[in-house]
Amino acid sequence: MLERILKIPEIGEDSLFLWGSRQTGKSTLLRALFPQARFYDLLKTDVQLAFKLRPARLREECEMLDDGQLVIIDEVQKVPALLDEVHWLIENKGLKFILSGSSARKLRRSGANLLGGRALRKTLFPLVSAEIPDFDIDHALNNGMLPRHYLVSNAEKRVQSYIGDYLQQEVVEESVVRRLDAFTRFLQVAALSNAEIVNYANIARDCGVSAKTVKEYFSILEETLLGFCLPAYVKEVKRRVQQSPKFYFFDVAIPNHLLHRVPLVQGTDVYGHALEHLIIQELRAYLSYRRGENESLSYWHTLDNRYEVDAVVGDAEMAIEIKSSKNVESHDTKGLKAFGEEYPEAKLILISMEDTPRKLNGIEMWPATQFLSRLWAGKILG
Repeated sequence: MLERILKIPEIGEDSLFLWGSRQTGKSTLLRALFPQARFYDLLKTDVQLAFKLRPARLREECEMLDDGQLVIIDEVQKVPALLDEVHWLIENKGLKFILSGSSARKLRRSGANLLGGRALRKTLFPLVSAEIPDFDIDHALNNGMLPRHYLVSNAEKRVQSYIGDYLQQEVVEESVVRRLDAFTRFLQVAALSNAEIVNYANIARDCGVSAKTVKEYFSILEETLLGFCLPAYVKEVKRRVQQSPKFYFFDVAIPNHLLHRVPLVQGTDVYGHALEHLIIQELRAYLSYRRGENESLSYWHTLDNRYEVDAVVGDAEMAIEIKSSKNVESHDTKGLKAFGEEYPEAKLILISMEDTPRKLNGIEMWPATQFLSRLWAGKILG
């Protein structure tokens, strides 16, 4: 089993929500870390049905446990009514809970009890480079970073099955998509828009639905943890900037498999988009694991489309540009130089597929794999 970076300390006064997309490894991690815990797996249809028919059964079973014992409920969004019983058991029995799931949307829409601040929140992301011995960046870009996908030589069938079965199953369970054909078309268009600034009107036109419906579809992807929006860095000093977010699927393999663009070839635009996606994916995980859930990551793009930076960490603490070129030239740094003019205290980094690190015009230039290695070693961000 790969050792995951996310640390879940022994549960103290607070219980815990652990969120993460399906197959990121939540169940495996929790079983390994807490082998003595009472474990309820709601993906098992018999367990799920028993609790749907009678949520009070959880209280009856857990009242037989010793005070302070840990209980894990996996995929808790399958039976939102259990959260009332969990609340009672925390208050009256002193039990501790870890509640894992792949969608908070269903809980919120059902009006479920989210424990009134009695549970902390952590997120498990797909694998990151530091968790994989002999990490291969091309393999990651083609297979993605879900454990079941990265750890095989060719994940094409597994990724296609994941897309066909899981993505649409999650959406159907949300019970808000009236036309699955329209949503399927939306997934294709969203894949084309991956790592791009979101234009709801254009996407709506391509999908044949309203802009309001497109916004709802993006909301579904975010709240079921199947995608995320990277906000714009909107503080303006001299230049006016874009305000709209960029959208990314939660794993780098998803958009290219949706569009049948694998295998990826270095030197192509598609490869460059995938490399940007992977680095953003790793930065999000790093900031969440090492700095906490609320640490900000954004992008910067001027309104006149002359300058852009792929990632901004915090309040202009660092700006990062990602290029898939094996030969970076001075003009490739123009976005970072413009950002540095606006925010002279920012550390400027360019990531590429060059073989050797160097410094150009005051900008640190790192080969992608070396950047990732230094990132997780704490040498890029503290």
